[in-house]
This record gives sequence, structure tokens and C-alpha cells, in this order.
Amino acid sequence: VANEGGKHWTVNEVRALIRIWSDKNIQQQLEGTVRNKRIFEQVAARLQKFGIDRDWKQCRTKYKNLKHEYKSVKSAQDSGSTSKSMKFFHELDAILGHCTMEQASKSDNDESERPPEWTEAKSEKDSIG
Repeated sequence: VANEGGKHWTVNEVRALIRIWSDKNIQQQLEGTVRNKRIFEQVAARLQKFGIDRDWKQCRTKYKNLKHEYKSVKSAQDSGSTSKSMKFFHELDAILGHCTMEQASKSDNDESERPPEWTEAKSEKDSIG
């Protein structure tokens, strides 16, 4: 977003961010922690390899904005509305569609499909507080 670090993200920059985010290793790390500066430093370093100069804060902000936008589009769709959409919905759905909280509460067998380390990571996070 324009106020965070100046310039807007280009389509290619967002695609590169999503490509890194879709890495299972990155996803698992993000699932299991709130203090995620270190993870976004890795993401920024990987973007650098694509020639994209973004710092970890910009990456985290963009990640949060995309995730928020995705969730609002997803819940609008779930309630039957087709008017809401976003540019990278399908890419994000591939990453987030399997693990959104709304879905987990709807489906009882969802928990068994998750790798065990996710569940452990979540309970560790809760105990840190």
C-alpha cells in the first residue's frame, strides 16, 4: 500500500510474493507464529533474488493485506455474493483455501488432513502468550 514504504506493488512483485508464500515451508512457519519478522526477512531476501527490492515490513504488510482481502472475498462468496472479487483470488485460494478458520469449523475431518507439526506449533504459540 502506498503509505507503507512508498511505491505500489506491481503485479509481478505480488506474483513473486505469492510464489514464495506458496512454499510449504514458509506457510508452515507462518501458521505457527505471530512473531514473524524473521520469516518475512527470508521472504524479502528471496524477493531480492527476483530483483525485487522490498524490506520485511513491506512484505508483511502486503501479506496481511492480501490475506485480509482474500478472507473478505471468500466470506462474501460463502454467503452467496458474487459481486466481490480480487485479482489474485485463485492463487491465494490455493494457499489459504485449505486452512481458513471458517472452513475448519465447518468440517470435522479437516484437522486430520493437517500435518501434525501445525497443530503442535499452534499450541506452542498459545502458551507463549
